[in-house]
Amino acid sequence: MPRTASKTTKKRSKPYTVTSSDTDPVPSASSKTKKSAKENDEKYKLFNKYANTSSGVIDPEGIEKLCSKLKVSHTDIKILMLAWKMKSERQGYFTKAEWRRALKALKVDTTKKLKKALPELEKEVRKPLNFADFYAYAFRYCLTDERQNCIDIETICQLLDMVLGSTFRDQVDHFVDYLKIQNDYKVITMDQWMGFYRFCNEISFPDMTNYSLELAWPLILDNFFEWMREKQA
Repeated sequence: MPRTASKTTKKRSKPYTVTSSDTDPVPSASSKTKKSAKENDEKYKLFNKYANTSSGVIDPEGIEKLCSKLKVSHTDIKILMLAWKMKSERQGYFTKAEWRRALKALKVDTTKKLKKALPELEKEVRKPLNFADFYAYAFRYCLTDERQNCIDIETICQLLDMVLGSTFRDQVDHFVDYLKIQNDYKVITMDQWMGFYRFCNEISFPDMTNYSLELAWPLILDNFFEWMREKQA
């Protein structure tokens, strides 16, 4: 049988006092969505200023216009750093998704703000862990074909000067000189590219006393080492 509820005396609840915190407006999910949509709209409006209306992407001509507005050369390393921030997959082209990714991370939505953000972006990239990733990205970014896995010597020399020149001037200058006079290599692979970065960071230069031919260096660096020793003899 069901139990019979016992009689109890009801207590009158105390009147609820409204506090200031109860009346403070709390952003609703819809207002946050609207704000996010507005921010995206601003980024897309800026994107459309430089995008090709036919292809729907920022192409080399659009990048030239962007660089002109930012007052930087299209060969300036900051533009390559911006491409790195976008994770741009195709050299000379920025998609809308890549554009939004970078501008969201940099917290900018105008060309003026983007220009001001570039020096901070460079500081971010120059941090050792970031720079190693950026250095590898610079090589991949210059691969213009899906089946391509190496870069011609002339392009590599220009890329080395842009990416490493300000940090390892002597190493870059000598290695570029070597690349230009040697006849064994017409192209450079990613393994060789990354090997030179390791060389710059680990080997004392120009004496190279801690370089060993017995260690696992790319053969091109062994040849560079021998070439340097002959020059110094």
